Amino acid sequence: MSEQHCVEADVLTDHTNVICSTSIERIVTVRNAALLQIESLILLLDDISTLTRRLGGGMAKDWGMRQDFRSGCWLMEKMATAMDVITRNLDRSIWRDLMKKSGMLSLMDAQAREQWDRNLEGENIPAISEANILSTFEQLHLNKMDVFERGVINVFKGLSWDYKTNSPCSFGKKVIINNLVTHNRWGFSLNRSWRRDQLADLERMLFLLDGKPIPDNRGDISTRLMEHIRDNPAKDVYEDEFFSIRYFQKGTAHLIFKRPELTERMNDIIAKHYPGMLAQR
Repeated sequence: MSEQHCVEADVLTDHTNVICSTSIERIVTVRNAALLQIESLILLLDDISTLTRRLGGGMAKDWGMRQDFRSGCWLMEKMATAMDVITRNLDRSIWRDLMKKSGMLSLMDAQAREQWDRNLEGENIPAISEANILSTFEQLHLNKMDVFERGVINVFKGLSWDYKTNSPCSFGKKVIINNLVTHNRWGFSLNRSWRRDQLADLERMLFLLDGKPIPDNRGDISTRLMEHIRDNPAKDVYEDEFFSIRYFQKGTAHLIFKRPELTERMNDIIAKHYPGMLAQR
């Protein structure tokens, strides 16, 4: 079996369905039923407002909301405006939940996830429908290996000390990371920067290559390293299953890979995208 087939079989375990353990039909049905009830609620509030206005008591916006939140409830806006915004907000949340359940977020690096979030924040979100869900995730499923490989390349570009322009060589035994820590008279502390995302991306790629469940963001490498440095301000080394990280007072850190077979598999992906570059190792 080729390395490409090995990677795909091992990395994408449990990602063979469009959306794992999720009933698309039920999601669409409940979503549509909820929107109909929301529409009825807005109409009912409008009828009640007509009654109270005739009594001199004002409308729902006047008697039904706290003063500091007058503009914060779409249920008390005009039907056309309210339903458009409410539908978009509802669909945005459903897309995010579906993306999480699909497993695709696990394959994405921080940059790709940020782009997905930006797309969802726009006004032209595809409506939640069976056809839209299936077409979106079927396309994502077809491209999942490309998504994963692009994540590996982006992590390498961001972390590799020998990365120059657009012609990387490979991951070696060690990666030097700049500006990861700060040191003062009380000891070390972890910087709050995009370096944390890069470390978490790198760890996620290794977990996927190793065929193991990915820890959530409360237990990823950036969180564990932060806690280790916080609890051991005098120490300058962190160890776990995948990494040995030694950090220095000037702010840099030397990250040593402890699983060379996984490093080589990442290098196979780099070689695929940059043919001939591995000879320069």
